Amino acid sequence: MKLKILLALGLAAGSLPGAETGFHFADVNDQSLGLWEGARSVLVYNHGVIASTNAPADRARSSYVHPIYGLDGEVLTDDFPKDHYHHRGLFWSWPHVKSGETETDLWMLKGIHHQFEGWLGREAMAAKAYLGVQNGWFIGDRKVVDEKVWLRVLPATTEGRAIDVELTWTPLKAPLTLRGAEGKSYGGLTLRFAPRTGETIITTPDGRSKEDLPIAHLPWADLSAQFAGAKAPSGAAIFIAPEHPDFPPEWLTRHYGVLCVGWPGVKEQTFPPDKPIQVRYRVWIHRGVPEVEKLKQVYDEYARRAAK
Repeated sequence: MKLKILLALGLAAGSLPGAETGFHFADVNDQSLGLWEGARSVLVYNHGVIASTNAPADRARSSYVHPIYGLDGEVLTDDFPKDHYHHRGLFWSWPHVKSGETETDLWMLKGIHHQFEGWLGREAMAAKAYLGVQNGWFIGDRKVVDEKVWLRVLPATTEGRAIDVELTWTPLKAPLTLRGAEGKSYGGLTLRFAPRTGETIITTPDGRSKEDLPIAHLPWADLSAQFAGAKAPSGAAIFIAPEHPDFPPEWLTRHYGVLCVGWPGVKEQTFPPDKPIQVRYRVWIHRGVPEVEKLKQVYDEYARRAAK
């Protein structure tokens, strides 16, 4: 789905007629479901197959979140960027996926793809919104992994907004082997950021990093910048739940605009059939460029609550 379509519909600025308070869902089109808080756009979940006339046809994909909006209506995520056509907002995929003895690439969409199967739940209230999605990973017409996605969105505060992400994968019939990119580790939850002006600042628990970080073990990372059309800087962090497998997992950070949680990372792991794999994350959207101590404080609060 192209951003200009959203703009033409008046959705990118958060203008859903008749909505004043609380969360509410509405179809953007047959392929995409939007979430608003009052009149402000929050995010769009793309359940249908999305293609772009500006990208190769084999980069068509589904089952990801884009756009994600900042607190002041700025678009934080990108889709079909020219430098990496396969990047797609907030998504989860691996460059090395093996079902039994069949090797595929979910990252570059070669030989395997996500497919939407139905809604598990949808509830919008004043205090929170839930969205549950049933997907599958398919090799041709053969479903090899059952996928369940749950998004929980909390109301915006003056500082930020939390989007909780829970992903559950169950290999079907054959073992599932996952591995990240060699020497880089990307493969897992990934957040691709929209075009920005000025400096891009990546912050981790060790402070602001001037260099990209391959294969870095981190509980969280943040990217902040001034996004196109915005009047001030903003950004988003990814927080890892403390019970995440192999905590803290590997990461790849890139100042061109991506945060990649690399789990299981550069060393492959094989998972038996019919045994669920579950991971949890929080995407924290914020105004400004938070200092490391502020990010640590927000992460520690999340970690305490996630552990309960």
